[in-house]
Amino acid sequence: MRAAAGDSPGMAYVDLYWLPLGAGGHSVRINGRVYEWLKARVERRDPLDLYHAGLEVDVPEGRYVIEMTPIPGGNPAARGVVAEGPVGSRMLRRFRLFRYEVRRWRGGSIPDVAEAVDSPRRLTDDVLIGRRLLEAVPSVPTYVWGRDELWVHDMWNSNSLVAWLLARSGIDADAVQPPTGGRAPGWSAGLVAARQASTRAVAPSRAASASRTGTKRPTKIGVSRSV
Repeated sequence: MRAAAGDSPGMAYVDLYWLPLGAGGHSVRINGRVYEWLKARVERRDPLDLYHAGLEVDVPEGRYVIEMTPIPGGNPAARGVVAEGPVGSRMLRRFRLFRYEVRRWRGGSIPDVAEAVDSPRRLTDDVLIGRRLLEAVPSVPTYVWGRDELWVHDMWNSNSLVAWLLARSGIDADAVQPPTGGRAPGWSAGLVAARQASTRAVAPSRAASASRTGTKRPTKIGVSRSV
């Protein structure tokens, strides 16, 4: 039986896994290498290995896997889907092929985790940070995958999701680096989006003012709990 909520910080962890781009998929790996070769030519540098990140979060309420993935068939609730976003173009999002899903999957697994490099990386064992991260997952921005909608010379992708969550939960995402000789496209986009969200949160809104005067209660996104 799991410990009750509010136990010591040692009863939780946030682990990050670095997976080679295209792990388990030959075509994705080849496309990634072509993309990185072209990117390196433009930036006049040597090509690097590409990685995408996944998170595993364990708190007293349960163990969760957090990822951004293509949408397969089946029941989204069974794999903890909390958000969807467009791939390539918003105009095409009505087609499942052009949408991604964000998972907060209790008891789930990271596909091809056996191919992870220099992983897992323990980012924190603070239970409050773990819970804060889990509660933030449904609030992640759903920008267009593969596009630079933030105008930061970086695309939005699964690394953006992870970087956004780490920054918003209080983990120093700037200090997190991919394995030696590699890079994580999308990481910078996630950090920029998190800073923008923090800036907006500082500005008092009408709803926030109302909650302070007792006319509106703030809402909280909770994580299901069990013993």
